[in-house]
Amino acid sequence: MPAMRRKGDLPSKTCATCGRPFAWRRKWARVWDEVRYCSDRCRREKRQTTSI
Repeated sequence: MPAMRRKGDLPSKTCATCGRPFAWRRKWARVWDEVRYCSDRCRREKRQTTSI
């Protein structure tokens, strides 16, 4: 079993919608380069503003 990591040691990005930093999550391991938004809410809000 791999050693535990602290949350501060994980990579992070800034959300394209709200501008807040968010940390790497295990479910994003394969697509980390493609992740742009911190949550589904931010992803939905971004789509609404571009479709108008």
